[in-house]
Amino acid sequence: MINTARLHSDLSRLTRETASMSATVRALSTEELTADSLCEGWSRAHVIAHLASNGRTLVKLVDWVTSGEPQKLYASQEARNAEIDELAALPSEELLAAFEESASYFAQECERLTGKLAVEEVDLHGKIIPAASIVALRTAEVVIHHHDLNSVWTIAEAEPDSQEEALEAAVRTMRFKDAPGMTLLGNDGGEWVIGDGSLTVRADRAHLIDWLARGNSQNIEADGPIPQLPTW
Repeated sequence: MINTARLHSDLSRLTRETASMSATVRALSTEELTADSLCEGWSRAHVIAHLASNGRTLVKLVDWVTSGEPQKLYASQEARNAEIDELAALPSEELLAAFEESASYFAQECERLTGKLAVEEVDLHGKIIPAASIVALRTAEVVIHHHDLNSVWTIAEAEPDSQEEALEAAVRTMRFKDAPGMTLLGNDGGEWVIGDGSLTVRADRAHLIDWLARGNSQNIEADGPIPQLPTW
């Protein structure tokens, strides 16, 4: 069982990050929605569609930890891509509605995490996700993909705890993908180790996330050549 106060605090913050992204989406014209995002091969509409799909899909992790029965998030990669393409083709108001409805559904279903849990963690594509981190996983998705819309909003505007969750998600992915050994040092004193930690890398959290998730090394400092990272 997850502490109820902590869960509600995390969900409240997720709601604020979601509302912030909704405001950004509402400000985009139909033409701007079809423009490229920071996700290679995806328009802004595809990014929003991915989150609309992701909100409902991550509920399967709640099903997993509460029932103990492993869940497959998508039938196949092809099925996932087809769903995102279908959602991205919706008129802007319908696409935003799908995003907001999936966010509400996810938050509602996460209330089940305050009950008895059958397992304490799940294996998500080789990455171990504690039950207590399922909400954080969704928050990281929202924050990183809000940034991917390439609007006036940046990760630096996300709440500090949301930035930390996004950075931890990015670090977890880099570890899984065998990124070069690094010790990441945030300007606020935070530290994250990948592999053998041999290369020291410094930046604030927002720029560390941007580099790990999207390869933007413009504001990264390192005690040696900045390495090429695996794709997200």
